[in-house]
Amino acid sequence: MNLSLGVKVLIVVICALVSTIVAMVAGFISHSPGTPAGQAVLYAGGSFAGCLLLCLAVLKALKVL
Repeated sequence: MNLSLGVKVLIVVICALVSTIVAMVAGFISHSPGTPAGQAVLYAGGSFAGCLLLCLAVLKALKVL
């Protein structure tokens, strides 16, 4: 696909927003009361990175980026 730079940036921003939502849900699920929040933040950060890499890899394989 021959997309303009603006459209590609918009797609990457959408991937980052979806990854942020996934990370927030993962952080909320992993956090249990009475434990430090640092573990949940690290878990959310890992899920953000994994989701963003997965999204970008799929888009690269589909030759969108």
